[in-house]
Amino acid sequence: MQSAEPIIRLVGLGKEFYTTSGPIKALENINLSIEQGEIFGIIGLSGAGKSTLVRCINYLEVPTAGDVVFENKSLASMSPKEQRLARQSMGMIFQQFNLLSQRTVLQNVCFPLEIANVPKKEAVKRASELLEMVGLKDRAKAYPSQLSGGQKQRVAIARALATNPKILLCDEATSALDPNTTKSILGLLKEINRSMGVTVVVITHEMSVIEAICDKVAIIDQSQIAEVGRVAEIFSEPKSKIGRQLILGEAAEQVTKFGDSRRVRISFDGRSSFEPVLANMILACKVPVNIIHAETKDINGTAMGQMVIQLPENEVDQNRVLHYLKSAGITHEEVKAHDL
Repeated sequence: MQSAEPIIRLVGLGKEFYTTSGPIKALENINLSIEQGEIFGIIGLSGAGKSTLVRCINYLEVPTAGDVVFENKSLASMSPKEQRLARQSMGMIFQQFNLLSQRTVLQNVCFPLEIANVPKKEAVKRASELLEMVGLKDRAKAYPSQLSGGQKQRVAIARALATNPKILLCDEATSALDPNTTKSILGLLKEINRSMGVTVVVITHEMSVIEAICDKVAIIDQSQIAEVGRVAEIFSEPKSKIGRQLILGEAAEQVTKFGDSRRVRISFDGRSSFEPVLANMILACKVPVNIIHAETKDINGTAMGQMVIQLPENEVDQNRVLHYLKSAGITHEEVKAHDL
């Protein structure tokens, strides 16, 4: 459910780090609104400033310009005590989990409650409920070293939720995990957002993460916001150069040239009509081809005929396609233009 006021507003936010060789600008004039209850993604290449941005949101890093407005209150104008209370409303999970190795799973989840002076009995009850929610109730007495990466991140999520935060900040929370574990963690974050109404801010360099769970996305490039909008809109028509690069890949910035390059005849002599031979090749090789001629027909579910494709001028791309055709056992031969 959307609120009238954004839960977080970043207004002209800037951050500089001072070094012996002079100031380094990590963020410049960042303006963003994050609505209550949404999953908001922030994506950028390494060094773009996204991790600094998430740490400025909860004042782990104090901005050097602009303001963070949380629930319509300026963090800059708060006292240190008020800032600490605001920070308790912002849970955070990290790429490397940051669990305390000498504490059990249950004790790790209890840790922020101890800092908040919650009575022990109440803290243990809350931690146990959260471990059940993330599917780790049976691992309460285990230590982090006895857990898989995915289990560690589930403990970290439970710990981040211990103080009933209104926002969950996820800094590259899945980049240390394998694809299947990533999928399950993203599913858990989506369920937490749906069932608890927690606003989730996802910092990542992976477009697949944004596509999987986010409602809106901001693309950050060289310390500034390049573009922001709903995920479906940004994915269908990225307006910035960095947006096209992240979403469409490097090929978006390159026009594939064909010229008078090599041509290959592919013969369909009994493969299933339902096998998308050309599409599979393009997806596997990440190389476009030009269809010069095609004459194929379906005979009782079997593909018969031939197709002539033109390969790109780039020799590496040509070899990639030829290697794929050979390894996939697809009948093919190189042809000259005058042979067609």
